[in-house]
Amino acid sequence: MLVFTFLFCHIFYAQVGEDKESLAKILETIEQQFDCNFSYADNTIAEIFIENPKTFKSLKNALKYLRQHTKLEFTVLDVSNIAVSTNYKSNTLCGYLIDIETEEPVIGAVVRVDAEITTTNEEGYFNLERPIENKLLVISHLSYKGVRYQLNSINESSCDPIYLVAKIEQISEIVVRNYLTKGIQKTTKGSYDIDYKKFDILPGLIEPDVLQTLQALPGIQSADESVSNINIRGGANHENLVLWDGMKMYQSGHFFGLISAFNPHLTTNATLIQNGTDADLSEGVSGTILMNTDSELTTKTKTEIGLNLINADVFFDTPIGDQSSLQLSARKSINNLIETPTYKQYFDKAFQNTELLQDSDNVIKSDDEFSFYDVNARWLYEITPYDKIRVNFLLFDNNLFFLENAVVDGEEASKESSASQRNLAGGVSYLREWNEWFSTNLQLYASKYNLESINHDLVNNQRLLQENEVFEEAVKLDTEYKLSDMISLYNGYQYQETGVTNIQDVDDPLYRKEVKQVIRSHGLSSQLGYTSNDFNTTARIGVRFNYLEKFGSFLIEPRLSFSHRFLDDFTLQLLGEVKHQTASQIIDFQEDFLGVENRRWILSNNGNFNAEEGEYDIPIMESIQGSAGLFYANNGWLISAEGYYKIVDGITSKSQGFQNQYQYVNTTGSYEVFGADFLIRKRLNKFNTWLSYSYGDNQYTFSELEENVFPSNVDVRHAVNLATSYSIKNLDISARLNWHSGKPITKPIEGSEIIDDKINYETANMSRLEDYMRVDVSAQYQFKLSKKTKASAGVSVWNLFNQENLTNTYYKIVENSVTEVQQKSLGLTPNISFRVAF
Repeated sequence: MLVFTFLFCHIFYAQVGEDKESLAKILETIEQQFDCNFSYADNTIAEIFIENPKTFKSLKNALKYLRQHTKLEFTVLDVSNIAVSTNYKSNTLCGYLIDIETEEPVIGAVVRVDAEITTTNEEGYFNLERPIENKLLVISHLSYKGVRYQLNSINESSCDPIYLVAKIEQISEIVVRNYLTKGIQKTTKGSYDIDYKKFDILPGLIEPDVLQTLQALPGIQSADESVSNINIRGGANHENLVLWDGMKMYQSGHFFGLISAFNPHLTTNATLIQNGTDADLSEGVSGTILMNTDSELTTKTKTEIGLNLINADVFFDTPIGDQSSLQLSARKSINNLIETPTYKQYFDKAFQNTELLQDSDNVIKSDDEFSFYDVNARWLYEITPYDKIRVNFLLFDNNLFFLENAVVDGEEASKESSASQRNLAGGVSYLREWNEWFSTNLQLYASKYNLESINHDLVNNQRLLQENEVFEEAVKLDTEYKLSDMISLYNGYQYQETGVTNIQDVDDPLYRKEVKQVIRSHGLSSQLGYTSNDFNTTARIGVRFNYLEKFGSFLIEPRLSFSHRFLDDFTLQLLGEVKHQTASQIIDFQEDFLGVENRRWILSNNGNFNAEEGEYDIPIMESIQGSAGLFYANNGWLISAEGYYKIVDGITSKSQGFQNQYQYVNTTGSYEVFGADFLIRKRLNKFNTWLSYSYGDNQYTFSELEENVFPSNVDVRHAVNLATSYSIKNLDISARLNWHSGKPITKPIEGSEIIDDKINYETANMSRLEDYMRVDVSAQYQFKLSKKTKASAGVSVWNLFNQENLTNTYYKIVENSVTEVQQKSLGLTPNISFRVAF
């Protein structure tokens, strides 16, 4: 391996002359040294060769040298982005508008000089007659940051590209590019932005799965190896706010949590916020996950078809006239056609220790059938260059059926039990750019989640129906007003109504309990954003005012994000926030919903409950977070360190999934986390390697329990990731070692396991599972089948060495003795994929 690395790290390129090198190669060297990005048309720098000094003292010195030794202009757009253009003069004003990240043409942008107005065509081209006076050129587009130039600063008749910044990811807000791999950015707001149009492969993945990608970042874990249980800095999954194109999602996984329910080929941009959340966002006391589809009109019909060993999918995007486009996608499991070894591995992992895979002496399960699918639709309509409407529709569905067979009173009996999980959402948004200083975005959406199971007990001739339903509707208005080039004011209002219904229905004896809760909330937000002229300092200071109608409660939540770049290569970042949350998930009994998905959504009652009817206190959860980080980036190196503190109050013991002496206890408490995340990354030619370490001390406090303070169920104290990737032409290869310390468990006291027919446990979470270790590898190759048809093939292996890891251990009494039940991780699991785009 060392020989392999050495050979590929020392590839030489031919030089022109004894001491001269191509400008493209020199720009690449400067990009690595100063972690910056040059944007240019290929023909602009073609055939240009100059002497290469190898190293520069600063980026400023490098640009000075380039200007002196070429006839090109190097325009600094912000602290890390430079546009390269030629320098000619004429009486014509023309140019090409280009997206600086994707390098795709920007279509339909409005370009005006005084009263003369034009729009860019499919190639991003515009042409205007240059006025004699030095006028102002104004460029605007709904999806891009507006720009203004004095005409005397623009090259005449050269038709050079002008680079625009997408509003979803303004490049002036990027602290670190290519944080782990290409396409992942660390922003000045403290968030991680993932651009899937430029995304490189991650180990163990053959598709850009959003929720799997997030788990590669420091401080993000999944204690049970699932995407529906993502723990952001020690928090529970239900404490994460998940938004899909601005619509709140209450379900995030297929296969009852093993793979993401969000079609990976539909997501173009994702954002993870651990702290310092913008004031316009509410709830999500642990973290926020934002996912967005493409916001640009397509001008050509695009079709993609993909297949792997779990599912098949199709994607279709087509223009409807000049001002509209429609995007459709669908994905479905393929096990009804063929049960692959990969599907079998996932099936056994998802349903282990559930009623489906556990036969008894009297009842045998048979004819099990499982399937999942999702459907997405998105319609864009650009009424004018200043007005855009977006309509979204989304549906996830998981279904499980199986027969329960038994001999009752000498006769054979058979009945079907089932479980289903579904999330349906739809919304419409209207974006309006009133002028270059003021814009508004109005959104309305509705989201419905449903979890239902039917369980037949043949021996006792009983049917149990359980249902958990969430219905939410909301309206949200956000405004942005640019007070100056440096200061922006963001204001917003949000109304949200959330209803949760829980049903328990038994047919013999007849019993039905239906509990419905509704909470209506109003939120006002205001935030000031500041960016210095040199882009080195950015700050966002905001506050959110919340009013909960049901409780008559006012909640004030300050938000802060501050970033300062100094000494060219260092960045200091400070983040803080206060948030609340009224919806959470609890587990009443581990066997609920056939044990497949035993978590149900409930709403806070804020102390208003009837204990005689079996109700208990469910407070409003509130969190306080603070963090400080330091980042160094230079010459392909990235070194980052970030420390944080988080406390979440108002959690319930039912929401933590205890499987020890506190499994049936109803009480409230809090958890507190002290932690730190470290990362070292080096990019060298075609190699990219990173090492991350996360430390977190996560402690519960329950004043009414015997142990007031003890480790959290997801207290993964230490976690290490070591990964490397290599790219050559159209081939990407990557590998990763994932290790973390074992999570806490509670064992019976040896020699005195049972007292009074109950398990006699040791101190809560006193013991731990064995350390977890897994190695993943993946490779992807892209090629062309024809001039207009592209294809990609991928292969991945999850848990390459088939390491046997435990994700949980609990105990139960069977025939008067204690039995240990183990939940195992995925073993060696290969997957292959093939995708065609035309």
